[in-house]
Amino acid sequence: MAESFKGLHRTKRCAEFTKDDVGKIVTITGWVQKIRNKGSLCFIDLRDRTGIIQIVLDDTTCTSELIQKAQKCKQEYVLAVVGEVNLRKGEINEKIPTGTIEVIPSELRILCESEVLPFQLDQNAIVREELRLEYRFLDLRRQDLQKNLMIRSKASILTRKFLADEGFLEIETPTLCKSTPEGARDYLVPSRVKPGTFYALPQSPQLYKQLLMVSGMDRYFQLARCYRDEDLRADRQPEFTQIDMEMSFVDIDDVIDVNERLIKFLFKEICNEEVKLPIQRMKWIDAMENYGVDKPDTRFDMKLIDVTKECSGIEFNVFKNVLNMNNEDNKGYNKGCIKGLNVKNASTMPRKKIDSIIEYAKEYGLKGLCYMAIEEDGNIKSSFTKFLKDEEIELLKKKMNAQNGDLLLFAADKKKIVWQALGALRLFLAHDLNLIDENKFNFLWVTEFPLLEWNEEENRYVAMHHPFTNVMDEDLDIFFSNDPGLSRAKAYDIVLNGTEIGGGSIRIHDPKIQERMFDVIGIPKDVASRQFGYLLKAFKYGVPPHGGIAYGLDRVVMLMLHAKSIRDVIAFPKNKDATCLMVNTPDIVEEKQLEELCIKIVENKKD
Repeated sequence: MAESFKGLHRTKRCAEFTKDDVGKIVTITGWVQKIRNKGSLCFIDLRDRTGIIQIVLDDTTCTSELIQKAQKCKQEYVLAVVGEVNLRKGEINEKIPTGTIEVIPSELRILCESEVLPFQLDQNAIVREELRLEYRFLDLRRQDLQKNLMIRSKASILTRKFLADEGFLEIETPTLCKSTPEGARDYLVPSRVKPGTFYALPQSPQLYKQLLMVSGMDRYFQLARCYRDEDLRADRQPEFTQIDMEMSFVDIDDVIDVNERLIKFLFKEICNEEVKLPIQRMKWIDAMENYGVDKPDTRFDMKLIDVTKECSGIEFNVFKNVLNMNNEDNKGYNKGCIKGLNVKNASTMPRKKIDSIIEYAKEYGLKGLCYMAIEEDGNIKSSFTKFLKDEEIELLKKKMNAQNGDLLLFAADKKKIVWQALGALRLFLAHDLNLIDENKFNFLWVTEFPLLEWNEEENRYVAMHHPFTNVMDEDLDIFFSNDPGLSRAKAYDIVLNGTEIGGGSIRIHDPKIQERMFDVIGIPKDVASRQFGYLLKAFKYGVPPHGGIAYGLDRVVMLMLHAKSIRDVIAFPKNKDATCLMVNTPDIVEEKQLEELCIKIVENKKD
């Protein structure tokens, strides 16, 4: 039977004791990490979130009854120990903060026993993730996960401190919101008092924070819970936390300035990393042309190199067919192009490996890849040089900055397909060839995104970010022209090591521009009024220029800690199927609950 904790008061946490406590009578509490029973001598490692401290019982300092009681303890029993802190008599453990001291107990209470664990809590133990998530309350006892959550807590506290010092107000916005289009799928919440109507859980506090600027709050932030019903991956969860902020009377440079200083502050305090300011900026089109993605990993080189011009006269059907696309009615990213990657010192790559790389590229829409391996002696092994003249080969080598020992890979297709495939292949090769310094933190601002993108399925423009993103001043005439798709947005993303950690924009505050935006993306006035009427009403009463940004807090902490999954920095995450294995959600509910909400479950019959 468990013993009472009454009358005891914990002196400090386990790893907070030092040599300065030697000679003191203390009370410590925690879980049994390890017990070593040597008959008349017993060692217990007691653990809490700070670390461990060693308890030593022997027949010269403790009663036989106390030793026998200690010997009954097992792994994960919860104990309270009263005793004296001594210097260690045995071997010193320099790996832990308390490695020079031990506690000689005069009293030991077993506060709670534990069943045999379903898996070992050693952070090096190999355990199926499904089992870890089912017993997440045990998994969280592991030292590495506890450290992760403590770092996350520190990041939240420091963010609040920094933004408060910058004049931001922390304001909560509603969790039960209105469903809006132009984003991921909403999580819907039925209303009991208004049958047949629904709230939506917020994908972000976007419209509320704009309304706060209309309200004159000037600078707002919150650590906002957000929800998106979308397919999951290693850095995505259905519910997550945003560092969300909005500022009045600002333009792009103002928002970037305060956020660069926030980043510098957080990474110095948490990672002891000096972030050099200003952070590099890169236009969206340059990111796509040079890296194939709008969130490039700049920790290594290997840029995409455009050789379309150099290939224009080559009598090679693969290239000729792609270049002929430019004679058709293809615009922008549907135009044909030829780009290459120079994989340095990789000419000896086996043909089987090259074939696997080609198959990988095909997964991203390419029909294939051409390769040219320039051996150390200058000889060339290639899949297509038999179609080329010597001067054409030399021209390609020069443009690709090729040296003996390099492997050149070429992709030819519509520009957007070439970007997609070579952007993914660049990252694949970097990881495969160990080209990335995993200890680096490379930040990058990506700016001047397209305001709009064409949705071929719906045959209309959609907002690349959201329909409240402002157009660049220089592109206003283009936006109001017959070809608004060429206009650029006052939008910006912050990228860390090839992962987007935050994004934002300067918002539309001119009702005429907002009206034009709805018109361009095909939202009729009556639909806009129904979905966004409250915002449009507010915009009639004086709107300051404003803009903001939101970071994925979970994602930022994941990268700070070099964690492999976002689930490692969230206390109770969902698995890849958006299921919580610990509490078994989502789950069915009682019929009575559905009746109260006027909901009936109907079988989904597929054709």
